[in-house]
Amino acid sequence: MKLVFASNNKNKIAEIKQMLPADIELLSLQDIGCMEDIPETANTIEGNAILKADYVTEKYGYNCFADDTGLEVDALDGAPGVYSARYAGEQKNDKDNIRKLLSELGQNTNRNARFKTVIALNLNGTQYLFPGIAKGSIIFEEQGEKGFGYDPVFQPEGLKVTFAQLSMDEKAKLSHRGIATRKLITFLNDLSF
Repeated sequence: MKLVFASNNKNKIAEIKQMLPADIELLSLQDIGCMEDIPETANTIEGNAILKADYVTEKYGYNCFADDTGLEVDALDGAPGVYSARYAGEQKNDKDNIRKLLSELGQNTNRNARFKTVIALNLNGTQYLFPGIAKGSIIFEEQGEKGFGYDPVFQPEGLKVTFAQLSMDEKAKLSHRGIATRKLITFLNDLSF
């Protein structure tokens, strides 16, 4: 079965590809010739995932799934949330986003945060949603060289290391995207094609 993942983010694609069953061929936006930026104008994480999946299905005719992810920090009233990728500006720079986050938090002792991912799947004319949440906290300075985005400052609940200090396999077992992707995979495996 061919499924388009509505992303050109090589990190996300690699994370998800390694989790999918071998009989699912994962295609990126580049693979189907979609070079345009898909609008992410919704004010919720769910809304942006749906917008991206619908765009690919309507314009290219593929069964497709899309995800949107946000980091929600309690002390910042849920920010950066839906604006996580462009928190420090439209250039979408991970280091700038982390600097802004740490600056906004300052010495605040409430460091509680959660990563939230929603995957929207458009399959044969029906849409399904798969959420995933990873709870944790924001540490005071970056640790680790792996991962991407806010991984170097996000310490998942129950661990003394950040997502950026975990291997891709270790992270996939705990992460918001891993949780949502496992729900998606379980669903796909339960279908008979």
